[in-house]
Amino acid sequence: MMHEQKQRAAAWFRDLRDQIVEAFEAIEDRHDSGPLADHPVGRFDVRETNRTADDGSDAGGGLMSVMRGGRVFEKIGVNVSEVYGTLGEAAQNSMAARGVPGIAENPQFWASGISLVAHMQNPHVPAVHMNTRMFWTPGAWWFGGGSDLNPCIEYDEDTAHFHATQKAHLDPHGAQEYPRLKAWADEYFYIPHRKRARGVGGIFMDDQNSGDWEADFSLTQDIGRAFLPAFVPLVNKRRVQAWDEADKDVQLVHRGLYAEYNLVYDRGTKFGLATGHDPDAVLMSLPPMAKWV
Repeated sequence: MMHEQKQRAAAWFRDLRDQIVEAFEAIEDRHDSGPLADHPVGRFDVRETNRTADDGSDAGGGLMSVMRGGRVFEKIGVNVSEVYGTLGEAAQNSMAARGVPGIAENPQFWASGISLVAHMQNPHVPAVHMNTRMFWTPGAWWFGGGSDLNPCIEYDEDTAHFHATQKAHLDPHGAQEYPRLKAWADEYFYIPHRKRARGVGGIFMDDQNSGDWEADFSLTQDIGRAFLPAFVPLVNKRRVQAWDEADKDVQLVHRGLYAEYNLVYDRGTKFGLATGHDPDAVLMSLPPMAKWV
């Protein structure tokens, strides 16, 4: 049965990827007025990624889809992957320390997921991150992921819309889920050395295993389904807004915070590099340009 469940999860992540790519290219098509409307229409460059085990055998891969220099999106990556094999010692020890059942005795794993990071041309349009994933070892399975908003110029109504949309998608799973996942995101997306949050929050979970695979998969799907209705209206509202070089400078400095977090703290970045996945795919989350004061 777990083989079927793995394939259902991997197919869902791929389908979500296709929905997002189509929606974002449509935004590029519609942007025919406002800043950068005379730029070429952005399109995703797509290439396969491959992971090779230490012994040279196939260990899975995925699709890396990146748009650069569009009218609305300065850089966005939407990656899906399905990888498997044997965990390296560092990753194995880290998971054992987290209490993953059986991982100390058997380091075999399988993982699939979608990961998205969007950095925008217009400083008034917030950057955003989203990922969902399923992880399996011989002793356990779990889901993880979420999405969070990262504006450099904050608008309270945008933050309210983003959170309200996520809450609406989580409420069918129980009134406790949105507060639980929001609090987890507030803790996870915090930058200790800056003593501040990376953005205005969102939802996040990890090691989600209630014992009911169907329920946890449904929750993970609704985290993914919430993304486009939470984010696209903000893009459409702000993409035509005028901006100046001072706004751009604020954006570049804020991107520095984003880069610091992803390189120092992000669990997904550490796992991807530790397990030998394509480093360009793992690091696609980094902004095209950033600035430190």
